[in-house]
Amino acid sequence: MLPPELPPLPALTRAEAELIDRYLEAVDLLGRVNPALSGDTYRGLRAAQALVGKAIALRDALTLMHGRGESELHSATLARALRVLDGERRTARVTLPPESGS
Repeated sequence: MLPPELPPLPALTRAEAELIDRYLEAVDLLGRVNPALSGDTYRGLRAAQALVGKAIALRDALTLMHGRGESELHSATLARALRVLDGERRTARVTLPPESGS
């Protein structure tokens, strides 16, 4: 049996798609650095080092949008794109996990 088909991505400009991609890359790395989650320091260090480059790419994506006159973020459309790309699960790794009862 095949998994259910994902909804299609909403129509995005090339710059908006770049913004979403760079944002999710940075979020993935922040999730690996999150000290509230288990992991080792070396893994967190490597993620933090890579985050510098991803932050620059994220800045560049926003600079490109601004330079093209895309001065407004269409949050509803961008949120739909993030959901299709598993953004809820990916961003959950950046937050604090629920407090355990122990």
